Amino acid sequence: QVQFVESGGGLVQAGGSLRLSCAASERTFSRYPMAWFRQEPGKEREFVAGINWSGEITWTVDSVKGRFTISRDNAKNTVYLQMNSLKQEDTAVYYCAAASSGGTYLRSPLNYNIWGQGTQVTVSS
Repeated sequence: QVQFVESGGGLVQAGGSLRLSCAASERTFSRYPMAWFRQEPGKEREFVAGINWSGEITWTVDSVKGRFTISRDNAKNTVYLQMNSLKQEDTAVYYCAAASSGGTYLRSPLNYNIWGQGTQVTVSS
């Protein structure tokens, strides 16, 4: 089964930027819709952004529209999350996930069955 490794998290000041990467271990990744989720301690995992297998269709949660952009490079087996104008409320552990059964506009974590280990993003004031 494909595995994912996230990177790019860290500590950044409010208004700053980070780019998260999610590297897949196998080329089968290129067939799957992908998404980024985030989770704060004691809260449910929240959908952030999704992208279809080809990268032609993306969808995001309203709270990050205009600030976050999801993209993918299937030749590099990698999906990205560019995060600009970061706010303190963006602080969370960010996870990438794949839906091996396919689909578009998927937002529930129940639709995704392969997950990375997560990377911490902390936005300071």
